[in-house]
Amino acid sequence: MYVPFMLFLAFNILRAAAIKFRSTEEMLWWRKMWDIVYSISSIMIAFLLGVVLGNILQGFPLGENFSYKGGVFFSFLSPYAIMTGFTTLALFMTQGAIYLLLKTEGRLHARLTFLLRRAMIFFIITFGIMTLYTLVFIPEVTANFRANPIFFTVPVLSFLAVANVPRLVSKKRYMQALIFSSITMMFLLMLVAIQLYPTLLISTIDPKYNVTIYNAASSQKSLGIMLTIVVIGTPMLAGYFIFLYKTFNGKVKLDDTSY
Repeated sequence: MYVPFMLFLAFNILRAAAIKFRSTEEMLWWRKMWDIVYSISSIMIAFLLGVVLGNILQGFPLGENFSYKGGVFFSFLSPYAIMTGFTTLALFMTQGAIYLLLKTEGRLHARLTFLLRRAMIFFIITFGIMTLYTLVFIPEVTANFRANPIFFTVPVLSFLAVANVPRLVSKKRYMQALIFSSITMMFLLMLVAIQLYPTLLISTIDPKYNVTIYNAASSQKSLGIMLTIVVIGTPMLAGYFIFLYKTFNGKVKLDDTSY
């Protein structure tokens, strides 16, 4: 999986460069070029995150000592991984468009409303196809649900959260739509965790080569240190983002000096 992660890193660098260099010159072609770089980089970052997730769900050809036995370059681009990439991209597009509707007005707001409808349709279609493919071709991921039926509440709640987003958008209740879109992401991540537990990486060669939370765990001391860091750092990080969004609350006013 080095290739998708290296591509992910490269597109993050390009995205940061686009933000930095776009405003250094006033030529129209210069700004258009960096706008394109920024857009492509943002799309590919979201898509590659989904591709990696698709590979994790589908499994890797892991052999003895957890050594990788698959192809070198683009073997990670399986149909399922690509579909998961598109689903993740559609979900991020929906989340981003809803947030921007809270921050914009005028023609840009109207254009975002149109794009949001397309993004939601895109997500529903790709998510439906990915779910069907998972149930038919990767049935082992449902083992934890069959063993513990209470876990079926998670996909049900995920479906209800997804269905509620278009309803709230149609009523122009964008803040609530953003909350339910975020809840959708939370439930989908919980769904992945339940599907995989206790496995981290599935071996398509033999289940005995699976990477699990047990054979991949660090020492008790290291785990304790990391838990302490998380317990202290998470509230600080949450507080920072609350302060950030409170500071920049409200609509963005565009004028001739706007970025």
